[in-house]
Amino acid sequence: MYVQIETETCVEDTITLVDLRSDTISKPSKSMRTAMSLAEVGDDVFGEDPTVKKLEEKAAKLLGKEAAIFVTSGTMGNLIAIMNHCNIRGCETYCGEDSHVVLHEQGGAAQIAGVTLCPLPNNSDGTFDLKKFQSKIKGDRQHEPISKLVIVENTFNGKIVPQSWINELSSIAKKRSLKLHMDGARLWNASIASKLSVKEIVSEFDSVTFCLSKGLGAPAGSLLCGTKTFIENARSIRKVLGGGMRQVGILAAAGLIALDEIVPLLVNDHQRAYKIAKAINDLNSKIISVNLNEVQTNMIFVKISSEKITSREFVQRLKTTSTNHNDDKIIVRGMALTPHSARFVLYYEIDDQMVAAAIRKFTYVIKELDP
Repeated sequence: MYVQIETETCVEDTITLVDLRSDTISKPSKSMRTAMSLAEVGDDVFGEDPTVKKLEEKAAKLLGKEAAIFVTSGTMGNLIAIMNHCNIRGCETYCGEDSHVVLHEQGGAAQIAGVTLCPLPNNSDGTFDLKKFQSKIKGDRQHEPISKLVIVENTFNGKIVPQSWINELSSIAKKRSLKLHMDGARLWNASIASKLSVKEIVSEFDSVTFCLSKGLGAPAGSLLCGTKTFIENARSIRKVLGGGMRQVGILAAAGLIALDEIVPLLVNDHQRAYKIAKAINDLNSKIISVNLNEVQTNMIFVKISSEKITSREFVQRLKTTSTNHNDDKIIVRGMALTPHSARFVLYYEIDDQMVAAAIRKFTYVIKELDP
């Protein structure tokens, strides 16, 4: 991707832009745009949009579930799942304290659904201690909330949640009559990297959401999958949340292309992410590094081990062209998450040329900061 910028002398220089802030930056492919323009549509609230139906049927089949519903976002899908499973007042849901549903969904479970979230400390791989989890399950209906649901996020910060842990969690949940929901926003990344089918990964879960707009290029939309009864109830809940859409087959058409054409490309995102991460580590900087064991899919987390520079300053420097050196005439965008951690995310539009450019900029900036 190339852009024009004006220098202080008002002379335009061509620079390379590599936007790694998030895989939500990904844009619809040409074939998606063509499919969207030609999509057969109908009123989805009346259940009459044929393209939406095709997408929902395909998603349900791929995940081994009975049915699916197209929703506006993963946040809506998660909220519908919570409201659906926690169908009486006073329910409690268990999840990792660093999960999306806790940190990035405005507390919708409590704000809208009236459901208490019980966050558990996350391990680096997305799991949480199962003994601690069991100790939190409630039993006194007169004084305590009603234990109803467990939510697992997969991938978790780009890492694949171990299937052996999922199986152990499922065994506990079944014994305690708890439902299981997977926030599988990047479920396809987990599948491609682990070489497990999505059906295998989600087999123990009562419901699953996955996003079409994170790395898959679709402009919007997620799928919520579960039993036929669960999805029938989900349609009612979607309506009250304002999620009933009409001729939405235009968006669903992009989702079908995403599943057929973009999912197989995720392996390239993973390889390119690892290539950038390794190049950073190969510099042997004392203050900037990456844990290569944690680069399992399309995310790179850069650790800043210095009191003299914050991750915000590091990210700012990467997107600044402050010298005339060719390697500095590259803008790399990322996200500062904490004072000492920054995230960079790959997606299908980031090609080998852009990866090479990103490595050049990382190398130039890191050597400048840690000479």
